[in-house]
Amino acid sequence: MTDSKGTPFAQALLGRAFSPDTAATHYTERVIKRPLNIRATSPTPSARAVRRQTLHERKQEQQKRSKNKPRPLSAAQKRKLCLNEIPKEQQKYAIYEPLHSLWVGYMREILGLNDAERAVHVTPNASGQMLASADMHGALLSVVRSRCVSRVGLEGIVVRDTRFTFEIITRRNVVKAVPKEHTVFRFEIPLPAKEGEEVKKPLVFEIFGEQFQTRAADRANKKFRIHYQPDL
Repeated sequence: MTDSKGTPFAQALLGRAFSPDTAATHYTERVIKRPLNIRATSPTPSARAVRRQTLHERKQEQQKRSKNKPRPLSAAQKRKLCLNEIPKEQQKYAIYEPLHSLWVGYMREILGLNDAERAVHVTPNASGQMLASADMHGALLSVVRSRCVSRVGLEGIVVRDTRFTFEIITRRNVVKAVPKEHTVFRFEIPLPAKEGEEVKKPLVFEIFGEQFQTRAADRANKKFRIHYQPDL
């Protein structure tokens, strides 16, 4: 704001009280060059406020990173994309016979049967925990007892071990889902024999499906308990 002569209004007011030189000095030092504090009344933030601000910034950074990560598919999306289904051209018993051979070697190893010189006594108390926590993918299972009589005698190699079912492929190249509940399964493990020795009888095991009603990856730390089921 200026007066009619173009002099700033503040300098004109100072000129009424001081000489022109003094008024110009006051106007330059106290008006034009006066420091302006943007937040003169803002207090110093406390340690708690600084810590809260740091946590907030860290949380925002994590949310930004999580948005950039691809989210895993849900169970419904997997079913829609048919990711859990075996293609028709791969539903052949001969494809999974090598998997069964690998599984037999795996069971011999965990039961300690590879050492032919040392006698190993396989009992429910000694080997029950290892059998209950073993991976059954590749096992040749047969149904020996079940509440559903039509399932008795069904035999095949396990291609998928879910929480409540064993999905097996039969010799007729058919994939069937057998519920674990109220079902007893049987499988055999051939014993290793040296050259020139007679073929030994295989070890025969019968397992209750209820003991395996967890995913294969979750059975490692599960406790094994011997119990009797009168309904089978």
